[in-house]
Amino acid sequence: MTARALTVFFLTLSVITKAQNDSLIYADEKHFKNMRQLTFGGDNAEAYFGFDNEHITFQRTNVKDGVPCDQIFYGGIPKSAKEKFKFKLVSTGKGRTTCAYLMPDKKHFLYASTHKAADTCPPTPDRSKIKKYVWPIYEAYDIFVADFNGKITKQLTNTPGYDAEGVVSPKGDKIIFTSMRNGDIDLYTMNIDGTNVKQITNTVGYDGGACFSPDGKKIVWRASRPQTEAEVKEYKDLLAQGLVMPTKMEVFVANADGTETHQVTRLGKANWAPSFMPDGKRIIFASNHEYERGFPFNLYMTNLEGTWLERISHDNGFDAFPMFSPDGKKLIFSSNRNNMGGHDTNVFVCDWVD
Repeated sequence: MTARALTVFFLTLSVITKAQNDSLIYADEKHFKNMRQLTFGGDNAEAYFGFDNEHITFQRTNVKDGVPCDQIFYGGIPKSAKEKFKFKLVSTGKGRTTCAYLMPDKKHFLYASTHKAADTCPPTPDRSKIKKYVWPIYEAYDIFVADFNGKITKQLTNTPGYDAEGVVSPKGDKIIFTSMRNGDIDLYTMNIDGTNVKQITNTVGYDGGACFSPDGKKIVWRASRPQTEAEVKEYKDLLAQGLVMPTKMEVFVANADGTETHQVTRLGKANWAPSFMPDGKRIIFASNHEYERGFPFNLYMTNLEGTWLERISHDNGFDAFPMFSPDGKKLIFSSNRNNMGGHDTNVFVCDWVD
């Protein structure tokens, strides 16, 4: 056997061994290493690292565990393979919650909740009547700050309409969030204490899911941009019912104050859950653009101009909500992988290989 043939043989063997030893990673997922599944069962999503690189918050629904709609949980990333991932409920357990993010003091977190309107879960859209895939925009959502015992220490928003999707700047001084206070769904910023609220987007369409760049100077978010008269009418008619249709969204980037906005992706279908990569020059996001029927969703990365695209994940289901740890070493995301053919979505964490 020649030296070249030996090299090819051992490279092939290493890929096979990798796939056998790390069954959570597909052989062509070259950027993932040492993947671990943190949750098992239910719907677990929007897991975000705290400032210490070691703790996360995430939202979870699991009827079997007595969690009928999303509540916020908190836990520490295991430091070894033998250590179990332990997490606890830190929201009130009332209403529905979403979009938690750990605060810079490492003692509190923010999240959106409907609990002040009702203790019960708000109704979900009846898609048999609407006959479209839609997301509810509950007007009862407001943003709160709480400690890890679940005690709410501050209410940051108190305006009519949807206020949610809050994220803290790496600088620890600003929060960006999504609000419907002006009648449309736009992005706003405020100081970490809830003061000095400023609207930073004003184009018709849904603007949400924003994240800051590692240096806090830029933001990335998902947006729908209805163009025709019919598209605008459909968008506004659904919004009047507290609904949005997220099947057509693209990724946008701007300065942190909303200036110099530009569209990054032009892929069609749903491109969403974007966040910056550690170098601040690339973006990771979820998309279904390769599939005519709109599923599966996989993870992709691109540059800020959208001039190149690389597919990162290869599961034949749902990979979304990617976020890097502040030190850039780990990636956390939600996936249908390893769910035994069911519908469970779980949280996974891995080392990132650039």
